[in-house]
Amino acid sequence: MRTLNTCWNQIGAWGDSSCPELRRVVHCRNCPIYSQAAADLLDRDIPDNYLDARTGDFADAVETATRGVKSVVIFRVENEWLALATTLLNEICDLRTVHSLPHQRNPAVLGIVNVRGELLVCISLTVLLGAGKTSPQPGRDCLARTRLLVASRNGERLVFPVDEVQGIHRFDPSQLGDAPATVARAASAYTRSMLQWQEKSVGILDEERLFQSLKRTLP
Repeated sequence: MRTLNTCWNQIGAWGDSSCPELRRVVHCRNCPIYSQAAADLLDRDIPDNYLDARTGDFADAVETATRGVKSVVIFRVENEWLALATTLLNEICDLRTVHSLPHQRNPAVLGIVNVRGELLVCISLTVLLGAGKTSPQPGRDCLARTRLLVASRNGERLVFPVDEVQGIHRFDPSQLGDAPATVARAASAYTRSMLQWQEKSVGILDEERLFQSLKRTLP
């Protein structure tokens, strides 16, 4: 195989852009020299040790990246900023009529709501977590306000209204800290860790405890 002319790395788009042909072809990808180099690479002879080298690559243990592998949906309930794992979230939908349930005395159960033809129990996180009242705060990156979050775990689907949705946030697990004493007492029972996000302390909800409590509120 002849030696490749890799002029694109010296005088081309990935070099100093001094190649006079750039004015005509705009980018090295449109140059016949670049195209010929690609053809030469495809037509090259396979090295004698190719199979052994590739076998070794696939046989090596794969290191799993640990940074940025967690993601949550950040939202606000009254004055508490909270987050739930994205794996639990089915969808975010607009507010709709909540129909009350007869003989239901648990204040955390708001009623049932129709989501795409399915009747789901609507739960008040405000009551369950004891979140305090606050006025809505404007945010440029806010995706929605007063929406319904549809979440599921182990086949059980529930709906709960939230005052503000900020969207999905990815983070390194090493960024998590313990819940501070300033978190509302009721909310702290369901908060397993804290995440600092845009100068706000966000409580990462413990989904197991949360869904266990939600299940106990169901009629």
